[in-house]
Amino acid sequence: MSAASYSVREAAELLGVSDDTVRRWTDSGALTARRGPSGRAVVDGAELAAFAREHAGPVPADPSGVARSARNRFVGLVTSVVADGVMAQVELQCGPHRVVSLMSAEAARELQLEPGRTAVAVVKATTVVVETPGGAS
Repeated sequence: MSAASYSVREAAELLGVSDDTVRRWTDSGALTARRGPSGRAVVDGAELAAFAREHAGPVPADPSGVARSARNRFVGLVTSVVADGVMAQVELQCGPHRVVSLMSAEAARELQLEPGRTAVAVVKATTVVVETPGGAS
């Protein structure tokens, strides 16, 4: 077992399902649960991560048809475009994730970005900040 473990409720929240669904998965053996210090069922973090990867929903097809080196693509719906002079703030809802992009207002107009339109957020960065909760060192 890894050092991280999650209660049924926490696992459900991370996987975007109900507590009952996680309990069904543990009852069927799809996920392994053990008793934690409080006596409640907990799931090992490494096993939960592997399960999440194996059971991830299908990624919507990238409608652009463009080949690119960036691997982080998020297909979603434009939910907001706020253009103010030279710049625009564009928000997309990509599954459960909100992605915000700042771009020139000219680019937003050229791409015809407006709420309800499908768009793809492509992220290629040399710096990606990863944080953990609770002051882990």
